[in-house]
Amino acid sequence: MSKFNNPPKILILVLAINDIDALKETLSNIQSTLFSYEIEVVVILDVDNYEKIDFGALSEPQYEFLNIKALCNPENQGYGGNQKLGYCYAIMNDFDAVVLLHGDSKNASKSVEEIITPILNGSADAVIGSVMLRKEVVKKGCISVSGYLCNRLLTPCINKILKSNLTDFYSRTRAYSVRVLKSLPFQLNTNDNSFDIQIIIQLLIGELKIKEVPLHSCNRDVVCNIDRLKHSWNLIKISMLSKLHSHFIIYKREFDIGQDKSHYDLKLDYLSSHSMAIDAVRDNSRVLDIGCNKGYIDKELKRKGCYIVGIDCLSINNKAIFNDFLQLNLNKVSKLPTMDKFDYILMLDIIEHLDNPELFLDKIREKSKLKQPTVIITTPNVAFFLIRLQLLFSQFNYGKVGILDLSHKRLFTFGSINKICETAGYKIKKISGIPFPFPKVLGKNKLSMVLLNLNRILIFLSKKLFSYQIYIEVIPTPNVKELLKFLVTKDQYFIPLNKIEMHTSKKFDLDGDANQLYKNAINV
Repeated sequence: MSKFNNPPKILILVLAINDIDALKETLSNIQSTLFSYEIEVVVILDVDNYEKIDFGALSEPQYEFLNIKALCNPENQGYGGNQKLGYCYAIMNDFDAVVLLHGDSKNASKSVEEIITPILNGSADAVIGSVMLRKEVVKKGCISVSGYLCNRLLTPCINKILKSNLTDFYSRTRAYSVRVLKSLPFQLNTNDNSFDIQIIIQLLIGELKIKEVPLHSCNRDVVCNIDRLKHSWNLIKISMLSKLHSHFIIYKREFDIGQDKSHYDLKLDYLSSHSMAIDAVRDNSRVLDIGCNKGYIDKELKRKGCYIVGIDCLSINNKAIFNDFLQLNLNKVSKLPTMDKFDYILMLDIIEHLDNPELFLDKIREKSKLKQPTVIITTPNVAFFLIRLQLLFSQFNYGKVGILDLSHKRLFTFGSINKICETAGYKIKKISGIPFPFPKVLGKNKLSMVLLNLNRILIFLSKKLFSYQIYIEVIPTPNVKELLKFLVTKDQYFIPLNKIEMHTSKKFDLDGDANQLYKNAINV
């Protein structure tokens, strides 16, 4: 059963130029076989062109079956902006497919049926008309020599970047399923000539089916009228930006398509925040994992014989991993449990998500009492050199994951995380840099390991500049309230404060005397 209307509703979107004769020829070349479809042609013009085209010439009987309408913009929208209008029109009027033509696509318009067929039979979500699929395209006048060379040189590069297999990124004759257009954020694309490559990338990211069909001999005047070198550079640049976005190095909202990345994968078998934390925990220890997520880290610690308690805002209790589990909103610090039974407290990529990290650290110190567990904290380093480069070019873009994760509420450098811990009453046991997770991004191979080791060398030279993340181990010192529960006699026995009477006229220095009492106590 066809998933389209019967007959299918087809919108032919024509971006008009000044030449009415070329427009008439373009429309005349649309095949009469399209009579079996419900056809509508929408010609979109910018205000500069409207008075230059006599639409009375399109009232002839031969154009009647095309059901031609003209839309004029009160302000120029540009090449990409006009496509947005046409696609929104197709969505609002429940078309099944939309074909993009140009006012001077005199011969390309002969291929409308070939372009639309793969969408109507369900074999493609988008179709690109490619002259590069025709033999001897230069000799037959399909494309200029310069255009052919640009295509031959740049197309393999773009395919390599995007992991695609297309033959013609310069083509402006397209067809899209309207159902698919509804799922794409095409309105976030630019209003200029870069729109075409952006929508291809969106289709690729969405893992949608793109098919190419050979075009009839076509006119490339529209492409030739633009700066070919500039256009080629934009194709490469936008492809590279989409690649950086996919690796979470930068954020491009128009390419924010696909699965939710709110859960992080485990990074093992190479130097990472996860491997460092796992290595730091002794066998058979008691571990509290705050923000345990799905327990990836804890599964590894379980193999080391650790007793594990997990805390997370999600209900993900796994009895095979956790000895106990508490579901808790971490911003409600008053509900944190007592922590004086644990040897280690893990806070991996947590502190940057909290409303008030200072208060959270205060509460952990209070709940730890006199136990002094090792608290392991990891957090992104906002002074990472790539972030600095972005700032140099006035860029500071948040993304789904990475250093500038959309859910991050606080950002830290080595200096600021060190200060926040010391101010909260923690002793710094260890602080080091973590390299960029190249094996996660590129796969674990020779290249990724070489880059990882190079990053480690750079961290040795300047951890503040080249560390992707910060790894810090701290120990909470007992706060005054805990120390005042005990006094130490000359015989160095602990005596509860409520069992003795204090007779002194000397002022009691809470910080100084309490710390001295604590130093005496730990020497027992």
